[in-house]
Amino acid sequence: GMMNSGINQSILITGESGAGKTENTKKVISYFATICSSGKRKEGEASLEDKIVQTNPVLEAWGNAKTVRNDNSSRFGKFIRIHFNASGKLSGADMVVYLLEKSRLTYQQPLERCYHSFYNLMSDHVPDLKEKCLLSNDILDYWYVSQGKLTVPSIDDKEDMMFADEAFDVLGFSEQEKYDVYKNTACMMHMGNMTKDFVPVGKEEQAEIKDDSNAVKVATLAGIDCEWMITYFCKPKLKVGTEWVQKGSTCTQASNSVAGIARAVYERTFRIMVEKCNQTLLDPTMKKVHYIGVLDIAGFEIFDYNGFEQICINYVNEKLQQFFNQHMFTLEQEEYVREGLDWANVDFGMDLQPCIDMFEKPMSFLAIFEEESLFPKATDETFRNKLFDNMLGKHPNFAKPNPRPDPDAHFAIVHYAATVSYNLTGWLEKNKDPLNDTIVEMIKNGSNSLMIQCFADHPGQPIEAPKDDGGRKKKGGGKTVSSYFKGQLDDLMSTLYKTEPHFIRCVVPNTHKIPGGVEPGLVMHQYQCNGVLAGIAICRKGFPNKMMYPEFKARYNILAAKLVAKAKNDKSAAGAVLETIKLDKEKYRLGHTKVFFRAGILGFMEEVREDRIGAVLAWLQSGARGKSSRMQFKKLQDQKLALYCCQRSIRNYYIGKTWLWWQIWLAIKPNLKCTQFGKYKQEYEDKIAVAEANIGKALADREKVQSVYDGLAGQKNELELALKSGGSAVQEIIDKTTRVEAMAADVQKQLKEVLDRIKGEQDQKNALEAQRLKIDSTVAALEGELQNLEGSLGASEQDRADKDEQIRTLKEEIAHQSEMITKLGKDKRSVGESRQKTEEDIQTAEDKCNHLARVKGKLEQALDEAEDALEREKKVKGDVEKAKRKVEGDLKLTQEAVSDLERVKAELNQALARKEKEASALGAKIEDEASLGSKYSKQIKELQSRLEELDEELALERANRAKAEKSRSMLKKDIEDLSSRLEEAGSNTATQVELNKKREAELARLKGELEELNIAHEGTLAALRMKHNNTMSDLGEQIDNLNANKVKAEKDKAGLERDLADARSGLEEAVKGKAELDKQGKLLQGSIVDANTRLDEMARALNEAESSKKRLVVENQDLNRQIEELEGGIANANKNKTSLTTQLEDTKALADAEAKDRAALLTKYKNMSTELENLKEKIENEHLRKSDALKALSKAQAEIQLWRSRYDTEGMGRIEELEGARGKLQARIVEAEENVDALNTKIANAEKSKNRMTTDLDEISMEYERVHAAALITEKRSKNFDKVLGEWQAKAADVSAEIDASQNEGRNYSSELYRLKAAQDETIEQLDIVKRENKNLADEIKDLLEQLGDGGRSIHDLDKQRRRLEQEKEELQAALEEAEGALEQEENKVLRSQLELSQVRQEIDRRVAEKEEEFNNTRKNHQRAMESMGASLESEQRAKSEALRIKKKLEGEINELEIGLDHANKANAEGLKAIKRYQLQLRETIQAYEDEARLRQQITEACGIAERKGAALSGEVEESRALLDSADRAKRQLEMEIGDSRNACNEMNAINSREMATKRALEGSLHTMQAEIDAVLQNAKNAEEKSKKAMVDAARLADELRAEQDHVTTQAGAKKGLESQLSDLETRCSDAEAAALKGGKASMAKLENRIRELESELGSVQARTSENMKAYQRAERKVKELGFAQEEDRKNQERMSDLAGKLQQKIKTYKTQIEEAEEIAALNLAKYRKAQQELEETEERAKMADVGIQAVRMA
Repeated sequence: GMMNSGINQSILITGESGAGKTENTKKVISYFATICSSGKRKEGEASLEDKIVQTNPVLEAWGNAKTVRNDNSSRFGKFIRIHFNASGKLSGADMVVYLLEKSRLTYQQPLERCYHSFYNLMSDHVPDLKEKCLLSNDILDYWYVSQGKLTVPSIDDKEDMMFADEAFDVLGFSEQEKYDVYKNTACMMHMGNMTKDFVPVGKEEQAEIKDDSNAVKVATLAGIDCEWMITYFCKPKLKVGTEWVQKGSTCTQASNSVAGIARAVYERTFRIMVEKCNQTLLDPTMKKVHYIGVLDIAGFEIFDYNGFEQICINYVNEKLQQFFNQHMFTLEQEEYVREGLDWANVDFGMDLQPCIDMFEKPMSFLAIFEEESLFPKATDETFRNKLFDNMLGKHPNFAKPNPRPDPDAHFAIVHYAATVSYNLTGWLEKNKDPLNDTIVEMIKNGSNSLMIQCFADHPGQPIEAPKDDGGRKKKGGGKTVSSYFKGQLDDLMSTLYKTEPHFIRCVVPNTHKIPGGVEPGLVMHQYQCNGVLAGIAICRKGFPNKMMYPEFKARYNILAAKLVAKAKNDKSAAGAVLETIKLDKEKYRLGHTKVFFRAGILGFMEEVREDRIGAVLAWLQSGARGKSSRMQFKKLQDQKLALYCCQRSIRNYYIGKTWLWWQIWLAIKPNLKCTQFGKYKQEYEDKIAVAEANIGKALADREKVQSVYDGLAGQKNELELALKSGGSAVQEIIDKTTRVEAMAADVQKQLKEVLDRIKGEQDQKNALEAQRLKIDSTVAALEGELQNLEGSLGASEQDRADKDEQIRTLKEEIAHQSEMITKLGKDKRSVGESRQKTEEDIQTAEDKCNHLARVKGKLEQALDEAEDALEREKKVKGDVEKAKRKVEGDLKLTQEAVSDLERVKAELNQALARKEKEASALGAKIEDEASLGSKYSKQIKELQSRLEELDEELALERANRAKAEKSRSMLKKDIEDLSSRLEEAGSNTATQVELNKKREAELARLKGELEELNIAHEGTLAALRMKHNNTMSDLGEQIDNLNANKVKAEKDKAGLERDLADARSGLEEAVKGKAELDKQGKLLQGSIVDANTRLDEMARALNEAESSKKRLVVENQDLNRQIEELEGGIANANKNKTSLTTQLEDTKALADAEAKDRAALLTKYKNMSTELENLKEKIENEHLRKSDALKALSKAQAEIQLWRSRYDTEGMGRIEELEGARGKLQARIVEAEENVDALNTKIANAEKSKNRMTTDLDEISMEYERVHAAALITEKRSKNFDKVLGEWQAKAADVSAEIDASQNEGRNYSSELYRLKAAQDETIEQLDIVKRENKNLADEIKDLLEQLGDGGRSIHDLDKQRRRLEQEKEELQAALEEAEGALEQEENKVLRSQLELSQVRQEIDRRVAEKEEEFNNTRKNHQRAMESMGASLESEQRAKSEALRIKKKLEGEINELEIGLDHANKANAEGLKAIKRYQLQLRETIQAYEDEARLRQQITEACGIAERKGAALSGEVEESRALLDSADRAKRQLEMEIGDSRNACNEMNAINSREMATKRALEGSLHTMQAEIDAVLQNAKNAEEKSKKAMVDAARLADELRAEQDHVTTQAGAKKGLESQLSDLETRCSDAEAAALKGGKASMAKLENRIRELESELGSVQARTSENMKAYQRAERKVKELGFAQEEDRKNQERMSDLAGKLQQKIKTYKTQIEEAEEIAALNLAKYRKAQQELEETEERAKMADVGIQAVRMA
């Protein structure tokens, strides 16, 4: 239809909610996009049809929701226009959306759900979406969207999110735009949680937010400042007159404000998405000729609770149903009449105009709704009463509510589908849709681009109104939701009336959502309500199918082609066709331009046409089949004849094959010419072909030659004719040639002369050219000078004109300046007094701050002393009683510090009380001022009450007038009803004519009555007007009196406001001082709390020390008992010694040696006892590892017993090397830990210096703020103070530059720290290498032990092995010494860097002190400058007053004023430059802050690495400590066994001979050495097992437990084995007496020396382990310090962010102040110009007067 008629089409898809309108819309759009695809597509871009189809997922996600009737209900309406070009291909699309249901965003009924977009976001389809939108994993965390159902069985949220995300990409949304849509949607969810955070504070229940976590998320997503956002939600700004005030809000008001912003954000985001889709779907390059519009709007809705959205939707459906009725019934019947058909109009009773009039007419529903929405004091109750007063009984469609579905409903409306009861609660607020303008302004100035675009058309809350507003209204200003929606609906209806509509009616089959279920009553009710049944009726009665004559002729010409060709016109041709098919005339009608058919007849016509086409096609097919069959038969016949020929030839061949004559013929035939006729013929044919091919070329060549020949022949003939004409001509030619030759010779001579002359002229020309160039240069120079002189002359003239203009303007300024100077003098004095007060307050506050800073320094010093005392406590490893006394002393110091802190706290409380008293005094003063204000307000209220009484009288008059108007409107309405009835009942019968006459008479009578009523009404109206005018004159006089009183009151009020402003400023300063004191008090309280926690830790450590002391006492008793037992053993040994002195000299020497051994044992015992105490402390710290150590000890003992049997005479040298290597490894570990401590201290120092720098920066910024505030106060009075401000800015820039330099130095030191850490890592790697070498050595020892047999090798072989191992040990020692040297170098570098850092810190402190002194000096200078400026202002005032009296000095003062103006301009320019510098400084500070944050992050990462390394080192230390403990225990047990064995040996020596004693001692020493070797090997083995199997120790505990049990059982057997070995040794001693007499004594001495060396090495190892323990404790302390420093960094970072926000706010205030100053300057300039103009006019008048006077005098 669109392509044929050229008319735009529209498809109206209507029906109730849940009938399937949206699904049908998608099908229709997909159909048009598919069949009308243009096929054009840019590479890498989606096609237009794909984009059109992909708009559905986006719009459904953000605009559809679950309702009671429908799981995927469209909560908005849309009209989609699909554009086509001239050829019917797609050329674009656009859409318009209507009335998105915003109330669903903040409230859902239990069986409903919010929009699908919220649940799609929570479906986890987009991986990083929740992180970017700050969302959790539970939808229940967001109560705005979790009030109803959370899931819908028929909807997969994750799949929908996938479709929507892909649709965004297809529609051309960028990644940023797409995520901005997601963020705005998530922001609305967080705003719901934010409404729950408001809590009431104070008596007025002022809303505040305690937990700002949700607010921070909202501010982050919206791109605005969180603190300001909370402030403006709780206290929005309002403009009262010309002042901005903050209005407090309750929790409900603040929550409603947040909800309004949330709804607006979602709705505007949805609109922007639609606009973006329209931009994507509309291609401006493609031509758009026609369009098809598809309307999908919310269907008729009836719920249990029907609100504002339902009445809007039902109103739309009323309009659309009326459009359907008018098109189907009215327009259809009008077309019948217009086409000349015999038709009588039928009324189906489907006119919905009364219901629409009830909505749209004046003083009807929408008008009352608009009026109540704009009335400030209107409520739901007043709205309801007004509806019932104006509509109930007057409009049949307005009724009382039915209480059954909703008992709280307020009214009902009779719609075409059903009667619906509506509840109007909250309609007025929904219609107003108020927004917090302050928050909107913040969002418009925020960083979220999509948010800014959302509120681009909102005026917001600008500081000053735009200059170009004039009389123009703001865009959308004052519009309500209903008026905006009605405007959209009117546009839609006008668009639909311009198109040819098509209707799709969707029907709900059942109300229970059962597939296949049909409720006939429900279906028939919908058919009846939406006009389907009436449409069927008119189709049955009328002619629904119609066709234009040309179209009918083109389509049905085949039915009667001959008759159609003979017909005169299209109408007769159509009649001939219909008569030919013998169609009943009752089934069709012939109109003027169309053929009309009854329902179903057009289908019959198509069947007849198809039958005719079928007959023609059958005839064509039969002819085609006959032709094909004949061709097939001919082919078969030719094949048969060919077969006959082949058969005959084959028969002849076989016959001639045996015939000799035939063979001769075949042999002769190739040589005969007659047989080669074909060959010759072919040759001649080829030649003929070549000739024919070349004959054209030959003919062309011949023609060319012929043309040349013809030309030459013509020339020849001409020459012959010329020659025949005579010889005279030849003679003349010869004479001419001679004359020409003579002339040529003369010309040649002249040419030579001319050439010579040219050469001379050329030389002269060159000379002249040189002269000309010189002259040109001089001329150019003169012209340049002339231009310069002209320019200077013009500039001077311009300057002269400017000066004249300035003189004129300055003359005008003089009078105004004198007045301004007087005012400024007064202001200056008041400002000087207030400044003096503020400076005194600032000085007192600074003194207090300095005092608090000193107190803080003392407290920090006390805390440092307490920390040092605590470190000394930890370092003390001596006597427990001494440590206890030190702890008690430190406790007393900390108690004293706490008392000092409490005393400082008391002082601060006293100061706070004083401040509160001052605040109370100021409050009393304010109350006095308020009492005066209340008096004036009472007077104002009395006057206002009088005005209200007059207003009430005026309202009564207006009500009477309204009643008269209402009666008049009722009469008019009755007249209209009567006229309509007359028109409806109009008829041509005689009786109807008589009735009409009667009615006309009655109408005339009613008109007469109406005129009488109008006359009476006009009389009453004139009386009311007179009365109203009298009252208005009285009111005017009263208002004048009130205005006079008001002027006086305003003057008094202005004075009071000035006093109140001064009091408020003092109060604000006091409040600021109090806030600073509170902040410092909080800091001190925090330090007190830290001190208390440290005191508690010290007390806890003291208790632990006491408990450890008790344990040590118990263990000491056990040790004393053991010592007594040992002393008893020593006594027995002494007895044995005295008994043995009587023996041989050899035995005496042996006894002396044994006495030396005993002495060594005693010293070793004493060392062991002292070391035991240290080990006890370590054991207490490692109590958790005690069980593992005991298990390892038992295992070691078992293996000692096993290895003792294998021990013989080897391993002496290996022990010494292993002990040395272990000692060096521990020394290197200690050194590495010391390096870690040094680096940690360096980090702590750097952090402290950084903290000091930040505090200095804060102090400097605070000082700068105070100075800048004072400068701003004075800048409003005079711009000359900008010079002082520039000096302050320069100094602040120098300080910031110095701070940046110090920060750069800190970064260099941090890089040096990282380099040192890298060196430390290298040393750790070297340590690992040494460990691996140690492991290899242990493996070699193990191999050597395995190679040794029971008999062993001799001592000589062992000495060789010992020497070789000693050489290897020396090599390892050299390598370790090199590593130690490298470590020492690194330590020296660290010390140098520390020294440099301390020097830099001192330099920074010195510079800061110098800057503080400079600030003090500049403050004093500033004060002096203020005083001098005041004096200069006073002198200027006197000078200008004298200038007014003395006109002769006017020119000099004008010059001075010009100079002052230049200074002011320069100062203004400097101020602008200063502002730019401030902005640059702010950017630099922000950049520095970001650098510091990155540096801090790097430091924290480095600290984490150091902590992990420290943890690894501490683990290794703990492992080594465990190994040492087990080795010490094993050694003690072995020593006890050695003592026992020695006693046994002594007894045996007493019984036996000297050789036996020597042998026994040797074997005992060998056994001890073997035991020590076994212990060391076992320890190394355990260390390797622990390092390799640290992750599976838990699984091995059970196996080790079983092994321990086995070891316990085997220990008894081992003991028995030892006893048997002892007996074996006794027997062997007797055998080895002879061999041991020679070498036993020397070997015994060597073994004793070796034992002493091992003991000394053991002591050094223990000392190193104690040092390792101290280093570990230091590392723990440093870790705590680093944690404290990290916390301080976090606080500093927060302070810096606060400072940046304050600076930004100050910059904004500076900008506003500059703009105000510019406005004032512009006003002053206008005043000056006006005064100058007036002065000139007065001067002209004076001149004219003088001229007149002189004329009079002359006369």
